Amino acid sequence: MSGRSPEERPPAAYRLPPPVRLAAAWSVAVILFITVGALIVYALVALRAATVPLFLALLGTALLYPVMPWLVRRGLSRGLAAGLTCAVLVAAVFGVLAVLTNSLVHSAPQIAHALQQAGDQIAERLGPLGDRIKYALSQSAGSGSSLVSSLADGVLSGLGLATQVITGSVLALALVFFFLRDGHRGGDLVRSIVPGDRGETVIACALKAFAAMAGFMRGTTLIALIDATFITIGLLVLSVPGAAGLGALVFLGAFVPFIGAFLSGTVAVLVALADGGPSRALWTLGVVLAVQMVEGNILQPLIQSRTVELHPATIMIAVVAGSGVAGILGALLAVPLSAAGLGIVNVLRGQSGGADGSPPAAATADG
Repeated sequence: MSGRSPEERPPAAYRLPPPVRLAAAWSVAVILFITVGALIVYALVALRAATVPLFLALLGTALLYPVMPWLVRRGLSRGLAAGLTCAVLVAAVFGVLAVLTNSLVHSAPQIAHALQQAGDQIAERLGPLGDRIKYALSQSAGSGSSLVSSLADGVLSGLGLATQVITGSVLALALVFFFLRDGHRGGDLVRSIVPGDRGETVIACALKAFAAMAGFMRGTTLIALIDATFITIGLLVLSVPGAAGLGALVFLGAFVPFIGAFLSGTVAVLVALADGGPSRALWTLGVVLAVQMVEGNILQPLIQSRTVELHPATIMIAVVAGSGVAGILGALLAVPLSAAGLGIVNVLRGQSGGADGSPPAAATADG
């Protein structure tokens, strides 16, 4: 017997058709999903003093974790191996920053002057449209110069920001140490909290997400180094001023897919245009395009295809969305976080794990 008599039921004319009810159910689900996602993003941004060092520590750990088994096999304890790895990380970061800063500082005046000259030449050829481009280039060059001067003159006023950066860096380094030393215990911790098959699923998701971030970091760092090396060599052969600084821009820009390569390549072409005219600019454009074609058709599939399975359109949307939420830092973190999220989705859909929910064989290797 149903709870209501036939006369109490709504007439058929007032009932929604099944397709409408299905669309309404899906609409509610999508709205709830978007709301929960927005709340999570808001919480992460609001707690960025803790979440940003956590994400950076995860990326650093993903990049360095393969070193741990190599050191442990040679007789070092996990604590000593983690400490040595962190010390090498600090030395490498300071060394890279010193090289990049030195290259950019020495090349910044040349690049800024060349951008202004490029703006003048474009304005002469394109008329009113060229005037607008000239204004944009002068603004970018001026902003670069003002940035250097503000960094030099505003040390005291920027003490709070410097303190936050130092505190976040120390926290990220400490987290890297603990993740390297105790990361192998994560599975036991998850099993103690979430026993049974669900715990194994959580572990499989975590391993897949970690592998995706590790693949992105290693692959992107290697690709950025190759791109910067060959483009710098090409700029030096073409006698483009500020080649070292432009190479540093290429290296940094490689960590922001598509947008970073486009901006750094555009700056290099404009500098070449200002110094050597259209012929040198075309040669520089050819060098940049050749390196980018080799990267897109050979390096990317060879290095990252097995770990980062994101479609280029998805990467572009993720970069734009990340920059809109958290600026340049969001653009840097958008792709590895998206790759990690895709890995989790694949595990939950059964594409990466076995039919019994067991983690993939590649992810269960002790590292």
